[in-house]
Amino acid sequence: MSERAAPFYCPYCGDEDLRPSEQNHGAWECAACNRAFQLKFLGLLARGVSRSAEVGSPAHTPGTGGLRHADDGGHDRI
Repeated sequence: MSERAAPFYCPYCGDEDLRPSEQNHGAWECAACNRAFQLKFLGLLARGVSRSAEVGSPAHTPGTGGLRHADDGGHDRI
């Protein structure tokens, strides 16, 4: 496994012109939007990945944090 994982695009503007920052380990600079951001691996989840929380599954609803609540009938709240 490599020591540093490189992002493919800026999480703010989507541009691919990224350079490692000298600020901190895992920090990157975007030349397009002039932002700096940091990537950090927190660890593995003890419960694993839930298939129902994946994008494209029936339980995934954008705008609600990814999951529908049983008490709202599956409708988005605005």
